[in-house]
Amino acid sequence: MSLPYFILALILGYFSLLFIISRWKSRTDNYFFFTGGRNAHWLMISVGMIGASLSGVTFISIPGWVKTQNMAYMQMVLGYLAGYAVIAVILLPLYYRLRLISIYQYLKDRFGPVGYKTGASFFILSRLFGAGFRLYLVALILHTLVFEHFGWPFWATVSLSIGMIYLYTQRGGIGTIIYTDVVQTIFMLGALIAAVTFIWRDLNISNESLIGYIHSNPLSNVWFFDHFLTDGRHFIKQFLGGMFIAITMTGLDQDMMQKNLACRNLKDAQKNMMLFSVMLLPVNLIFLSLGVLLYDWAALHGIEATGDRLFAAVAFSPEAPQILGILFILGVIAAAYSSADSALTALTTSFTVDILGLDLIENQRTRRIRILTHLAMSTAMLALIVIFKYFVSESVINEIFTIAGFTYGPLLGLYVVGMFTRWQVRDRWIPLAAIAAPCLTYLLKKNSLAWFGYSFSFELILINGALMVFGLWLLQDRKLKGLVF
Repeated sequence: MSLPYFILALILGYFSLLFIISRWKSRTDNYFFFTGGRNAHWLMISVGMIGASLSGVTFISIPGWVKTQNMAYMQMVLGYLAGYAVIAVILLPLYYRLRLISIYQYLKDRFGPVGYKTGASFFILSRLFGAGFRLYLVALILHTLVFEHFGWPFWATVSLSIGMIYLYTQRGGIGTIIYTDVVQTIFMLGALIAAVTFIWRDLNISNESLIGYIHSNPLSNVWFFDHFLTDGRHFIKQFLGGMFIAITMTGLDQDMMQKNLACRNLKDAQKNMMLFSVMLLPVNLIFLSLGVLLYDWAALHGIEATGDRLFAAVAFSPEAPQILGILFILGVIAAAYSSADSALTALTTSFTVDILGLDLIENQRTRRIRILTHLAMSTAMLALIVIFKYFVSESVINEIFTIAGFTYGPLLGLYVVGMFTRWQVRDRWIPLAAIAAPCLTYLLKKNSLAWFGYSFSFELILINGALMVFGLWLLQDRKLKGLVF
């Protein structure tokens, strides 16, 4: 069987497994779609969140990033730990106390209907772009390896991918995702560990251990404490950026919190969050170690690919073990679709609950609205991914974190003001502040090196959030009364 046919058979078999699980573990009612019944085991959710948070971009981009960033990304992962602790201690108790379906319902009580819909709209925008970027890279690789061989246009490849995701998520929503994410995480981690093992064996280095080899490699530098003003890899920038990216892209993100809210109680949700955060440390370290091995293997065999193209170039080179190509496809599919399926479910939840105001009363009308919204979100993501093909040129993971710095900043500002101040903000003007903050942030990013001799990295989200807080301060009806802790 030729490679394109083999990969196609692998994809169809993989999705058939997910479809069987979705039929086995799903119900069709709205409550189950949005909440999973609120009785999921925390350990299962924690394992599933690994796959949902990493995505196919991690599988492809993180190893390729090692060339330019070394292992500086681990500084950001340490920041994630601090951010996840904030989520467990501060945000989860709030969400469970209010018994929320969508986490943005909090904004309605704190600010009013306009602030509420503004927050939900920024999430929808953020998640559409984030999930679109993640799925774009994988769809592009599958198109090149498989569907281009059959003469398919790129949009048809994307349509098939999203169509299959729609089929196994449209019945059970988050109740189905909890189970399929566990399966996909197992596939992804298995493929990752196996890939490291096969490449290490193929390098045939007998006088040194794998850990010693990685540690002594010049690409394995983790810590960067010099050139604070101009180096985006500096520890403080990476750590703070990671911390607030975790708070916003997980704690203020309906996609990730919808899984946490499916736990039986607050204590289980907190255990889930802390175990999940600890597991991310070794997983990301293995991804970066894989990058070191891939670059060394590529140099040994005269392969010049870098960045997002590195892993695929090595996996499908004539000199590589054939099993490596199979592991690459399995890992990419598992990582990509565990992220995309939960994103579509969260987008459907937020749009129906937050924007349309749909309640959980079960009848033919509410179920039809939910199904049509799920279809509309799938179509919107399809269109966005096709557009990306003509505009995305850099490392996709860099694009994701950069976009997040602009789109999640207003959400960060809303929740900081909502939870830690008594400011009474004029609700109808909140969209003005939410638009102005990322615009000013973009202006600052473009000119900061010329104006201040400072180069922003992922800590840009802090500036965006601070500008949003300042905008809300200007929109007060009365002066600050004090802090609420």
